[in-house]
Amino acid sequence: MTGTARSVALSVLVRIDAEGAYAHLALPRALDRSGLSRRDRALVTELVYGATRRRRALDWVLDRFLTRDPPPPARAALRVGAYQLLEMGMTPYAAVSASVDAAPDRYRGLVNAVLRRVSETAPDYRNGSLPWPDAATRLSYPDWIVETLTADLGAEDALKALEAMNAPAPAPAPATGEGGGTEGGGHSEDAPSGYRPDLASRLVAEAVAAGAGDLVYDMCAAPGGKALALAGRGPVVVAGDLHRNRARLLVRNRDEAGELPVSVLAADGRNPPFGPGRFDAVLVDAPCSGLGSLRRRADARWRIEPDAVARLAGLQRDLIDAAAALLRPGGLLAYSVCTLTAAETVGVAGHAAGRGDLDPDEAPEAPWRPHGTGGILLPEPGHDGMALFRWHKTRG
Repeated sequence: MTGTARSVALSVLVRIDAEGAYAHLALPRALDRSGLSRRDRALVTELVYGATRRRRALDWVLDRFLTRDPPPPARAALRVGAYQLLEMGMTPYAAVSASVDAAPDRYRGLVNAVLRRVSETAPDYRNGSLPWPDAATRLSYPDWIVETLTADLGAEDALKALEAMNAPAPAPAPATGEGGGTEGGGHSEDAPSGYRPDLASRLVAEAVAAGAGDLVYDMCAAPGGKALALAGRGPVVVAGDLHRNRARLLVRNRDEAGELPVSVLAADGRNPPFGPGRFDAVLVDAPCSGLGSLRRRADARWRIEPDAVARLAGLQRDLIDAAAALLRPGGLLAYSVCTLTAAETVGVAGHAAGRGDLDPDEAPEAPWRPHGTGGILLPEPGHDGMALFRWHKTRG
C-alpha cells in the first residue's frame, strides 16, 4: 500500500467501519506496507484512532450538513477532515484541502462542501457552545455505556472516567486490559512481545502477597505482564490462558524477560488441570467488558454489546469458584478486572462472599479508593480503570 498519510488513514477507516476490521490489527498492517516516514505514520495513527474514538461526536456535526448517509469512503474522508478541523485545530484551508485530495474522485465535491461548513462550526466546537443533544453524543460513546457507568459510579465519577478514556493511550496498545481478554477481541496473537502493563496492572500484581517458596497460579495471564512481575519477587508462577495463541505469546514474553520461574500452559480457568489446595495464591485477572480501559482500543466502545456485562459476570463468578478450590487454607485469592461496572466488580465480590469459605482481605491502600470490600481506580491519562478484590481461604 502506498499513498499519503491521509489516504492510508482513509483506507484503514473503511476497513474498520465497513469491513469490521479491528483497529489495532488493521492499522499496523497498513503502516508496514505504506512506506511512510515516521512523522506521517504518527499522523495516520492519530487520524485513525482519533476519528474512530470520536466517531459519534464527529458524525453528529457532519450530519447537520448532509441530506443522506454517504458511502463508507466518503464518510471516512469526512471524519478525517472533521477530526483535523475540530480536534486537531488545523487551519480550515489545510484540513479541507488535504482531506479532499485524499478522498476518492467521485466524492471530492461532497467532502469539500461539507467540510467547509464544518470549518465554520469549529470555534463553537472548541469553546463548548455547540447544542449537543446529550452527553453520550458529546463524549462519543454508545448510550448504554454512559447510562451503565452513570448508574454504577454516579454522574460525577462516570463523567471523569469517560472523559479520561477519550485521551489517547501513550502508545498504540495491542489489547485492552491485561487478563484473559476483553469483549471485542481480547489479546491478539499479533500483539508484540515484550508487552508491559500500565500502572493499574502493576498495582494489581503488587497486591498479590507472594514471595520465595510460594506457588502462584495466574489463571488468565496473557500477555504475561502480571505473571512476570509476580515471578520477579520470588514465587514460582504458573501462568495459564484459555487460548493457545496467547499461551505462545506468554512463552515469548517470558523468554525475552530472562530467567524467571514461570511455567506456561493453555487451560480453561473454569476447569484447571490441578487438584484442590495446590496453590498459595491465585490471581484471577478476569476477562471483562473492558469499560475501564477503552482508551487503549479506539474501536472497543463500538464493538461491546450491552449484554456482555451480565454474560461476563457469569464467567467471572465461575472463575472465582474454580480459583477458590485451588487454594490451600489461608491462601490468597486476588480478583481484578479492567472495568468499572457494578456487576463485574462488587457483584462478583458478593458472590465470593456468599461462598462461605472466603474471608475478605484488607482493602488495598491508596491510590486505590474503597469499592465495596475492595478497591477501584478510575481511569486517568496515565493508567486504565481497574477494580481489585482479595480474599483468604478459610478452609480446605
